Amino acid sequence: MLNVEGELYHVIARTVGDKVVFEGEADFYRGVFAVYEFNNSDPVNMWKRRKERAVEKKVLGQTSPTLQERKMFVEILAFSFMPNHLHLLVKQITDNGISNFMRKFGTGFAMYFNGKYSRKGHLFNKFKAIHIESDKQLKNVFAYIHTNLISLTEPGWKENGIKNPEKVIEFLENHKKHSYGDYLGKKNFPSVTQRDFMTEVMGGVEGCKASVDDWIKYKKEFGEDLAK
Repeated sequence: MLNVEGELYHVIARTVGDKVVFEGEADFYRGVFAVYEFNNSDPVNMWKRRKERAVEKKVLGQTSPTLQERKMFVEILAFSFMPNHLHLLVKQITDNGISNFMRKFGTGFAMYFNGKYSRKGHLFNKFKAIHIESDKQLKNVFAYIHTNLISLTEPGWKENGIKNPEKVIEFLENHKKHSYGDYLGKKNFPSVTQRDFMTEVMGGVEGCKASVDDWIKYKKEFGEDLAK
């Protein structure tokens, strides 16, 4: 079911050997920039785009990738960066869009990372794409992606439970490494995601927040396969 235009997928990309790549601030920002820029079937000159972005940021005060005309492979509905892997919720809008996008992203980010750290070879394993087949699964994936970062503030929470729900909620709402803040109107990386569809599905900003808060407070379980 991967090559289906208009369908939704939960995409997971893990690094080779679980190598930490998105922990440092500079590498994380480069990852977000790469997710935006490489979602484009046209050739991408990253050196030129970084230079253009630096000028735009200086002149316009923008802090996220700037909007430009792109021939996108997918619509990115949500994202979350963990130290050694990346979660995306996407809508495929071109033939082989997910495969083409992930190939371009993986190659492009690896060139940056390998050059910076004097490393060679592939950086990411083959990505996994889970087809979304129901509204319930879609809402589960939305919450799952945006609660993935809990392990950064409460290690071992899956085995021991969440000890401080309010602290976790505050942590997730203010953390930059996922798209949750944008769904709450905080303008984290607003140009990266297309949020209208999921905002409507979730029932507005209040519904987005309630979904994540309820999952945390009532400790609902989501398996890795996100059962339908």
